[in-house]
Amino acid sequence: MDDLDQRLLALLRDNARARLATLAKSLKVSRGTVQNRIERLQAGGVLLGFTVRTGGGQAGRVRAITTVAIEGGRSAAVLAALRLIPAVQAAHTTNGRWDLVAELETPDLAGFSAALDAIRRVDGIAASETSLLLTTVRF
Repeated sequence: MDDLDQRLLALLRDNARARLATLAKSLKVSRGTVQNRIERLQAGGVLLGFTVRTGGGQAGRVRAITTVAIEGGRSAAVLAALRLIPAVQAAHTTNGRWDLVAELETPDLAGFSAALDAIRRVDGIAASETSLLLTTVRF
């Protein structure tokens, strides 16, 4: 990935529905170049899809990350269990002290508390630590 790919991804993060012509104008390249870059990023597994972010009603939502230590050999079972918890939006395997980082989102603190309780009950989780996300800056 070069600088143009990085800038293209940044624009798509900001607005995944931006028209190719608009992206091309912002990047000062042809529409065909943008189309080819997007196709190459998709084929290479860098760009996995496009998403929708909603604006209304999001202000009161509770967002957090939970870092998880998994008991040996239990990763698949833990991931399967986390997938069933609606508040868990994504999970990322990592290296270092924690084996997994889970992204959580709930409509309120009561839902957040229930999500944490559900995570604590997952068989195979040796330890976890949760941090609320207070501010997000997108790049």
